[in-house]
Amino acid sequence: MKTVRIQILVLGVAAVALIAIGLGAGYWLHSDTRHAPASSVSAVTSTGAEQRPQSRKPLYYQNPDGKPDYSPTPKKTAAGRDFKPVYADAPAVAPKSAGAGRILYYRNPMGLPDTSPVPKKDAMGMDYVPVHDGEDETGVVSVSPARLQMLGVRTAPVEQRSSLAHAIRATGTVQADESKLAVVTTKFDVVVEKLLVSTTGAQVRAGQPLARVWIDTPDTTMQRGPDVITRQIDYVVALQDKNPTEIAQTASVLRQYGIPESAIAEIRRTGRATRSVTIVAPRSGVIVEKTAIEGMHFNTGDPLFKIADLSTVWVLADVQEQDLGDVRSGQRANIAFVAYPGRTFSGRVDFVYPTMLAATRTGRVRIVLPNPNLALRESMYANVEIEAAATPAGDVLVVPDSAILDNGVSQTVLVVRGQGRFAPRAVKVGAHGEGYTQILSGLKPGEQVVVSANFLIDAESNLRAALQSFTAGQTKNTAGAKP
Repeated sequence: MKTVRIQILVLGVAAVALIAIGLGAGYWLHSDTRHAPASSVSAVTSTGAEQRPQSRKPLYYQNPDGKPDYSPTPKKTAAGRDFKPVYADAPAVAPKSAGAGRILYYRNPMGLPDTSPVPKKDAMGMDYVPVHDGEDETGVVSVSPARLQMLGVRTAPVEQRSSLAHAIRATGTVQADESKLAVVTTKFDVVVEKLLVSTTGAQVRAGQPLARVWIDTPDTTMQRGPDVITRQIDYVVALQDKNPTEIAQTASVLRQYGIPESAIAEIRRTGRATRSVTIVAPRSGVIVEKTAIEGMHFNTGDPLFKIADLSTVWVLADVQEQDLGDVRSGQRANIAFVAYPGRTFSGRVDFVYPTMLAATRTGRVRIVLPNPNLALRESMYANVEIEAAATPAGDVLVVPDSAILDNGVSQTVLVVRGQGRFAPRAVKVGAHGEGYTQILSGLKPGEQVVVSANFLIDAESNLRAALQSFTAGQTKNTAGAKP
């Protein structure tokens, strides 16, 4: 009986010892597991939830030091450290950039409506651009520095100028100055006896004889009053009477009839009337028309010659309707002629005609042009460039013409945002001139705009997408950009 009690006691002590050993081992294992790395735990355990990390697939791998360096596949740093895997169920802790707010999402670098909650590259290998809290990156186009240098993208500042001038181009023809035309006629019927200047285009001087004509006495039954022969006889009588008053009066009447001084002197010398009179040029110039032919009869007032002084000429330019409002008298005009390539003639706008040509929707402008060597001939074709003021005097905001992206309905410029970013902005444009466009609204002085904007967008579809995202509104873009 005693032996049985001893055996029972030994068995109880052994059981207590075994329980103590088991509790100690369990405590030791639990403590070791808590302090061991996750990889050791995964290696030791093989059931339940401990195997779930091995079946998860990382979204990407991030630099172990938290730098903005990412990789879609496992990667090591230069020091040999493994990049950290980032899983889909990882806490959404967005990194911060120096001086910027929390990163909300990553947008497409070409401005396409494509965003990503994590760093990403597009099909061309360009990094998606982070959008921070408080930034408006709607429709912003991003280009890497290397690509900017390769494409030679150029920018220019928005400038303020005192005025903006532009050249109005038109076509025209040379005409004789109407104020320097003279038509040679007679105030009595004549028959041309002899032409002293017989060719069109001949240059004559004032007082030079042109033709000798025979005075044709009208039929007295027509009751036309005293003819020029009667007036000559009155002058002869006054000379014979030696009456100075009568002499002066009758001589004045002969001059009014167009009798030249040479004929009056001949009457005074011979003391009798004459029917042969010499017609002289009233001014210097060029014979542009000649109807007189020897033996022809001309009635009173019929033109015999037409003389034009071509020392100055007119250029009648046809200006387009949209440019007429900018043309003023006194503006300088530079004119080129087909006959004289490489040579430019300078004149001044003299008059803007108050009518328009309905067939061509153009207005006529008269330009006075010096022609001292008679190089310019009537009806010559002219290319005209008028220096006109496009804007009134005062400060105007301008950008180079190449900065404007015009789709026919609206105008847009790409504003430099820094670090290779360019934001499209709608503008309202005004006049054009000197290679610049007036900006009425949308820009401020000093802002930089792209003047080679076609290099920033690879295709027309990309441009339309960028402008569409620009005009769609910030609310819609922000809603679609949430991760």
